[in-house]
Amino acid sequence: MTVLHRGSEAEADEIKALPVRHPGRWVATALVAVLLAMFVNMLVTNPAFQWRFMVDNMFTPPVLNGVRTSLVLTVLAMLIGVAMGVVLAVMRLSPSPVVSAAAWAYTWFFRAVPRIVLAILFGNLGILYTRFYVGFPFDQQLLELLGFSDADARIFGVDARTIGAGFVAGLLALALSEAAYMAEIVRAGISSIDPGQTEAAQALGMSRLLTLRRIVLPQAMRVIVPPTGNETIAMLKDTALVAFVPVTNELFFQLQAIGSRTFQIFPMLVAACIWYLAMTSVLMIAQHFVERRFSRGFGVPREQAAAVPAGGMGGAS
Repeated sequence: MTVLHRGSEAEADEIKALPVRHPGRWVATALVAVLLAMFVNMLVTNPAFQWRFMVDNMFTPPVLNGVRTSLVLTVLAMLIGVAMGVVLAVMRLSPSPVVSAAAWAYTWFFRAVPRIVLAILFGNLGILYTRFYVGFPFDQQLLELLGFSDADARIFGVDARTIGAGFVAGLLALALSEAAYMAEIVRAGISSIDPGQTEAAQALGMSRLLTLRRIVLPQAMRVIVPPTGNETIAMLKDTALVAFVPVTNELFFQLQAIGSRTFQIFPMLVAACIWYLAMTSVLMIAQHFVERRFSRGFGVPREQAAAVPAGGMGGAS
């Protein structure tokens, strides 16, 4: 047995492994390198970009204020959208058909209507009413039946011009639309959890709300976070739509105004692309760390997986 073992080692030493050649890979790399060089050459040599003019104008105070407005709109719209999305998802999974149907109708409407249409629609709410009130429903009709013709039961009112003003109208359009998309994302996350865990929690005496908050949602976050990060990036780009409300201190509106005033429209459009690329890159980095935090305990870390031998944890020694 010992002689055969030594013979096998000798044969193994004589094997000369040749590296696998990948000519297609080298051709593809060369092609990509040439295309990249052509693209960079176009950026540097084409005078239409007006790089100096672009840099001089894309950091002016109105543009920086526009960047801040876009970020504020993104954060507020996502906060409202996520909060409403969780509520709508829970309503959609409710055993009550009326509650579930109401959540479905909301999701259907706001997913069907484009955001730009919603933004313009909310910007013209003043056509319906001059003032919006919060109070008891049908107060004037009920009090009139009781003989109080000029009375009402309203707590407070808001001028329609305040709600229909640029920033608020744009925020409402983005946030209410986002709630419909987040409702579907949260519903998918909740549905991915084994129902047995909910049954076990309820067997321990936990209420439905407590089970959702302590058992289901923490596990569903692993599924919810990646598409939510994608929605946040999409929301940042969609803030450009509020320029049609109009929101005059928004980034795209400001860059468009500079381009129209100076007849340098194309450089300002490129400046808008650069700003959105920069902000999106920051959001993607943040998404990476949030995903990593909510993925703790799932899967094998890359370093640990690399340390495991090919035969597994109990492989041949």
